[in-house]
Amino acid sequence: MPVFERRSPMPVSADDLYVYHARPGAFERLMPPWQKLRVLERSGDVTGGRLAFEVRVGPMKRRWVAEMGDSVPGRQFVDRQVEGPFSSWVHTHRFLPGTPGGAGSASELLDHVEYRLPAGGITDLVGEGPANKALERLFRFRHERTRSDLEHHARWSDQPRLRVAIGGASGLVGGHLADYLTTAGHDVVRLVRRSEAEAGEVAWDPAAGRLDPRDLEGVDAVINLGGVTIAGWWTSRRRRAILDSRVQATQTLAAAMARMPTPPAVFVSASAVGAYGSRGGDTITERDQLGSGYLADVCREWEGAANAARDAGVRVVTTRFGIVVSAAGGVVAKVLPAFKAGLGARLGDGQHYWAWVQLDDVLAAIEWALHDEALAGPVNVTAPAPVTNAEFTRSLARAVHRPAVLAAPGVLLRRSLGGMGEEMMLASQRAVPARLVERGFRFSYPRLEGALRFELGRG
Repeated sequence: MPVFERRSPMPVSADDLYVYHARPGAFERLMPPWQKLRVLERSGDVTGGRLAFEVRVGPMKRRWVAEMGDSVPGRQFVDRQVEGPFSSWVHTHRFLPGTPGGAGSASELLDHVEYRLPAGGITDLVGEGPANKALERLFRFRHERTRSDLEHHARWSDQPRLRVAIGGASGLVGGHLADYLTTAGHDVVRLVRRSEAEAGEVAWDPAAGRLDPRDLEGVDAVINLGGVTIAGWWTSRRRRAILDSRVQATQTLAAAMARMPTPPAVFVSASAVGAYGSRGGDTITERDQLGSGYLADVCREWEGAANAARDAGVRVVTTRFGIVVSAAGGVVAKVLPAFKAGLGARLGDGQHYWAWVQLDDVLAAIEWALHDEALAGPVNVTAPAPVTNAEFTRSLARAVHRPAVLAAPGVLLRRSLGGMGEEMMLASQRAVPARLVERGFRFSYPRLEGALRFELGRG
């Protein structure tokens, strides 16, 4: 029977490492973007639960059902496949105090997997090498994300756990944020634009301005990440939807908080570095004035919509996001197929700056904003090293081991896409996270190539 193991030092105690893995959201946090899985049902927990999910195996989707047990609190639990793509699969998660011969780490994470491939026998002999290579890629990602999450969570481990409401929890950032916060022990309330279907959901209708303030009672913090994607053709109708979806959601949340006898302590409301307009090669901090253009105007109204909460005494943090680097969605996921095919291309002359930030650093920055009472107002959530579009193109091409020698002429982008081509693809925003750095925030992925290697599982 083939066996795979990976072990890594971790920055917290074995007990805390166990708790992180046992909390809701941990399974989703530790699945890499290339797995493309979807949870179908779950019951119980690591001491005796059952989890069913759909996972892509090559071109096919397969149902995988795992049962968990053999739990030793603070030390281990086991999941066993009872239905799925392997003939057998037994995964033992072990959490060991200290690291023999290590550099003073608090614990060690050991993943031990015993498996049989379909048909077993000769299949195991032939397939063990490729299977272990795939498992090495998977568990390298899992261990790196575990370490990053725990390092960020540890910064606030002495603070009370919060009840946090999230608008936009079905999006790329919002979905990952909900799982990230629950692994830190926080209680997450998801605001949904339908009838509540599960525990922890609250129905609201931002387009109609409907949110009952009583549904926010007991909430310590509100996070607003909602809004129609800016990708797509910018017709007049689309432009209206982009603006309205952001302003209405923010106004609805701010108004509900303003009507509460005791409102939440903090409101983290999203914006974007598009607020600055196009600034060439100038370095942009939060002290710079807002710029001009459609996206700058959207951000100006979007940010202003939070004023009712600020006037009610709520600490408002406006997170101005750069391009979120994730293989699970956003720009990288959209262009990845072209780059893998060797068709990656810079945009225009490629000399315009793109402010970017890796997804996990976005989540950690929001967590920081929840806890740091000295942080208020606009905050650039961008990596400390913005790159030009040409540099971004070369870095992504290197990450997938393909050439990228093509270029999309700027004049063609402007003529064919109009304002979208100008402001989304060719605008230059060299925005840096001055306020986060001043407050002591540490990025897990300060450089683009490291962020891309992690997201793509390239080691």
